Amino acid sequence: MQRVILSFILFLFLLAVFPITQAQAQADKADKIKSAMSSAPSSIADQATIMDWPAAEDGEMVVLREGTNGWTCLPDLPATPGYDPMCLDQPWLVWADAWMHKTEPNITKMGFGYMLQGGSPESNTDPYAEGPTDDNEWMDKGVPHLMILVPNAEMLSGLPTNPADGGPWVMWRNTPYVHIMAPMPKHMPEHK
Repeated sequence: MQRVILSFILFLFLLAVFPITQAQAQADKADKIKSAMSSAPSSIADQATIMDWPAAEDGEMVVLREGTNGWTCLPDLPATPGYDPMCLDQPWLVWADAWMHKTEPNITKMGFGYMLQGGSPESNTDPYAEGPTDDNEWMDKGVPHLMILVPNAEMLSGLPTNPADGGPWVMWRNTPYVHIMAPMPKHMPEHK
């Protein structure tokens, strides 16, 4: 009889806790979708696929919402110090996968990515720097920006490389991850 009572109490406990857990999971999902969508103009984010970062280093990204326009948006990455949601087109997804796996990206056409909420502090010259050094041109603040990939890094020769100049600049020059950073105003777009 005591086992039946304990089982019943456990059952009631699970009934009480499960809806809270499910409700929290839905709220977390909604927050992640909102974060991801804040990274790009509504003309892109409203129809983009929303993915979540892998729970583990060797894990897979999780689809939070299917999209229809070929863009993929990701929420803020909790492991970083800044607020860095992003929205990427297909060439940028190829680039991001190569960067995460430390391989050379195969970029065959122009690519665009948005980070309109800024980002985390980072080096302008070293894609894997974890802090400032005397020679890695550390940027203390993330700047809201549009990122541009080109299929041939030689096309970037002669373009500005200093983010302090106030206009677009070439970031991570002399690496396989070179791209153009174009500062943009920070905003919270209205999404459907």
